[in-house]
Amino acid sequence: MAQALHWLTAAALCFLLPFVWVAENFPSGPVRVFWYMAHESMGICVFLLVLLRLTWRWRHAAPPYPAGIGRLAAVLAGLVHALLYGVLLVMPVTGYLMAGNGQDVPFFRLVSLPGFAQSEALGKVANTVHVWCQFVVYGLVIVHVAATVWHVAVKRDGLLERMLPQQRE
Repeated sequence: MAQALHWLTAAALCFLLPFVWVAENFPSGPVRVFWYMAHESMGICVFLLVLLRLTWRWRHAAPPYPAGIGRLAAVLAGLVHALLYGVLLVMPVTGYLMAGNGQDVPFFRLVSLPGFAQSEALGKVANTVHVWCQFVVYGLVIVHVAATVWHVAVKRDGLLERMLPQQRE
């Protein structure tokens, strides 16, 4: 389950980012609104996936690290994961605060989630936090992927196998 949630979250992020980049390249109108709706909806999906992942992790311990993983590496990995979880919760919340500022938020045009009274000050703060967190996500994902590449290509210590389905022999 942890593996599936990890890869679903990664896939959702791979869709979410291009959706907003595409939206930014269209003038105001229905096409831009569609791509923002897709971005916002995927953001809500990421939020729900992260909540599911945290709930799963709370009830099920992570598999042990392979032999040879030092204490410092394990602590750094835990820190990067904790920061990723945190920022992947903050970003959808701030995105919702921006999208729902004075209006409902459509979820894939299936349902409308309730917005709240418009607040220019809240919108500005949410936007600032959302934009800065974007760069934190980029940095953390780069560190996460670089560490994985290091363990696969250089250390060859089997760390990646913790996040892959068990192979038949």
